[in-house]
Amino acid sequence: MSVFAAAMDRIFAHAAMAVPALCISASTSEERPIRIIPRAPDRVTDFGAGRFVSDTMAVDVRVADLPEPRPGDLIVIGTDSHVIQGEPLRDRERLIWTLDLRPA
Repeated sequence: MSVFAAAMDRIFAHAAMAVPALCISASTSEERPIRIIPRAPDRVTDFGAGRFVSDTMAVDVRVADLPEPRPGDLIVIGTDSHVIQGEPLRDRERLIWTLDLRPA
């Protein structure tokens, strides 16, 4: 295990950094408990002379916890449900997925 992988394991295990969630596969309905780091950055979109700011929801999850996320899979965080939209992206080290979510 690399030093970076060990650091990611510690970050995702820390209660102040990551939260528990549940991933439900859209194709098999399999449920898998995961830990995520939620992010909600604003996204700026230019349209002609105007700029629009919109809320977004993204989460980071370890590849070890969720090896093959797919668009359409459901992520349940507490009482809120979100659907993965678009293709999941991995980091350079191939340890972390970034999932773009929309409300279910």
